[in-house]
Amino acid sequence: MHSPKCFIIYREQIIEMFDHAYGSYMKYAYPADELMPLSCKGRVRGQEPNRGDIDESLGKFSLTLIDTLDTLVVLNKLDEFEEAVRKVVRDIRLDNDVVVSVFETNIRVLGGLLGAHVMADLFRQQGERMQWYRDELLHMAKDLGHRLLPAFNTTSGLPYPKINLRYGVLNPLSRIGTETDTCTACAGTMILEFAALSRLSGDSVFEKHARKALDVLWNRRQKESDLVGTVINIHNGEWIRRDSGVGAGIDSYYEYLMKAYILLGDHVFLERFNIHYNAIMKYISQPPLLLNVHMHNPTVSVRSWMDSLLAFFPGLQVLRGDLKPAIETHEMLYQVTKQHKFLPEAFTTEFRVHWGQHLLRPEFAESTYYLYKATGDHYYLRVGQSIVEKLNVYARVPCGFAAVQDVRTGTHEDRMDSFFLAEMFKYLYLLFSEKSQLPINIDDYVFTTEAHLLPVSLSTKQPPSEDLFTHSCPSPEALFRNNPTFAKSIRDGLQVQDVSDIIQKAFSLSWNIYREIELPLHDNGMESVEFLKSMGISLMPLNEAMAGSSKEHKGVYQIKLVAELSQTNEEEEVVPHIVQLISPPFLGRTVLTAGPAKFGMDLTKQEHGVSQSLPYTACGPLKNTIEIKGHIALALRGVCMFAAKARHLQDAGATGVIFIDHREGSNSNDSPLFQMVGDGGSTADITIPLVFLFSCEGQILLDALEEHHNVDVLLLPQERQLGQAKNTDLIFCPVFWQSMFCLA
Repeated sequence: MHSPKCFIIYREQIIEMFDHAYGSYMKYAYPADELMPLSCKGRVRGQEPNRGDIDESLGKFSLTLIDTLDTLVVLNKLDEFEEAVRKVVRDIRLDNDVVVSVFETNIRVLGGLLGAHVMADLFRQQGERMQWYRDELLHMAKDLGHRLLPAFNTTSGLPYPKINLRYGVLNPLSRIGTETDTCTACAGTMILEFAALSRLSGDSVFEKHARKALDVLWNRRQKESDLVGTVINIHNGEWIRRDSGVGAGIDSYYEYLMKAYILLGDHVFLERFNIHYNAIMKYISQPPLLLNVHMHNPTVSVRSWMDSLLAFFPGLQVLRGDLKPAIETHEMLYQVTKQHKFLPEAFTTEFRVHWGQHLLRPEFAESTYYLYKATGDHYYLRVGQSIVEKLNVYARVPCGFAAVQDVRTGTHEDRMDSFFLAEMFKYLYLLFSEKSQLPINIDDYVFTTEAHLLPVSLSTKQPPSEDLFTHSCPSPEALFRNNPTFAKSIRDGLQVQDVSDIIQKAFSLSWNIYREIELPLHDNGMESVEFLKSMGISLMPLNEAMAGSSKEHKGVYQIKLVAELSQTNEEEEVVPHIVQLISPPFLGRTVLTAGPAKFGMDLTKQEHGVSQSLPYTACGPLKNTIEIKGHIALALRGVCMFAAKARHLQDAGATGVIFIDHREGSNSNDSPLFQMVGDGGSTADITIPLVFLFSCEGQILLDALEEHHNVDVLLLPQERQLGQAKNTDLIFCPVFWQSMFCLA
């Protein structure tokens, strides 16, 4: 499974981003638990305003450093890893008089220590580095495990949600012990770390308690629906909150049942997971949506919004081998990110913001990695590319990366949680890397919910020799081998269904009646109106039709259906065009595949050499007409129709237009060519030649212009490529390069 060359740069970019985030933590924050990226200082508990439960992740144990240790290994920063391990061993104490979350301390600190120990032990055995290491991290992990054990001292066996690292739970000095309930995920996300600790240390007490907690949750499930609630009483096992979903409060309980089977080889966990999973798919999963229902009456949806933590679920479905709903839900989530730049902390079933916060959570990147791993579809590389670019544009600050306080305004929050370094960079780097580029065999490990690496060799059974995707059931490798188009067929099915729904609604209306229709987003990059026009359906925007109305809905257009179906040939062939670079040093050897337009100059009837200038935008009157006149203009796709851009540029004196796709990473190898369509009205006034380049091909052209400043290009049908055509009347115009702008 190889990444296209145009994506390779993203692996290096991810390393640079990690260096910026990790370097900022070490420079401005260490040994504090977390970095405050806006203040450029460390967050020390007790020295900053109390944030309530959020601060219970902080235990004065250099949380971010511990959480990042095995990320350093995955990113092949082995010298930095060894140095960081020395710091942890030398500087960090775990006996602080501080109250922490049992759940967060387990997945971040205990998991971080165990994952780093496994890596350190591996390198020591290889004999090249870490020769000084004497299991210090494992000893620290065992110490921490014993400090967490008193939390399980309840009547039911479910753990307390909080613990004092020095005084435990019931000690008068602990300042806790009155808690009565915990979340399902909090109690059910201990088995991987505690079982690994038991098997690495030889002390079975940890695995015993984690198994007991899982047994309680299983036995307390609603027997008719096989669902669990969100919050449970730790003393009597009664459900406090009976809403059931796969997001916050429950999420990693399901994840750990599946992964406990993979890590430990115990079929009990798989059997329980499958029973739960069938219930989820029956009641909660309504592809592409994931609902929350009442566990005792699961046909009743209890809320109209979803939270961002459920973005992990498509990845879990991939592990199980259930790709179709995974693809559908992931695509829904991707469309939400397109609309809001990031996944809001919660969003409605109509994709509107419910809670606008975005904490740089990694779950969407995690599922993207799993789907690419399972399908080989380069579409998921483009999704990863969009994640990288949005982090750099909207979250990067001088001292790291800052959470987004509200995706609607883009305002930042002075926090960079440790999971950003532990998970986000790990999944993004793995997405763009080949196995041969990693310092370890990634298939030998299971990711915890914090993306720490635990070896499948801990299993009581012989682990499989192939990667775990081969052994999921049903196996994606067996079903979809060498067929990355499978995922695309699922996404296309969603689009066809959505468009069909629109058409059915539209034709049920009386002609000339004004109504609101919400247009869906499409991953083929065509604006919704363009997409319908390409199907022969003309829509006339009525921006003024509802003047005086107080209703405003983002993404909803006031339109009037025009009873006109263009006669289109379903088998109409798209004639490939090219942009050929003909000036030195290219001399015609660089040829970029381009798509044609249904309007403007017909290049199949004549060749037309053109040159280039770059406008700020093409959706309104242009300011740089002097530079544009007599040259070809580059215009980024999006915001307005192709025809509108073409008219503005033609009016400014451009001799042609090369449109470049705004979808990051699109290329002519993976995406079918299509003809650019007009705006529903007459386009006879547009006479200049127009071609369309996908993003990767467009970047090649931009790179050539940036390096050489003056480049001659030729636009023509592919069959008349220079060097093949004879007796052609070629018109060459010098390319003018002014500067590079980011277009809306």
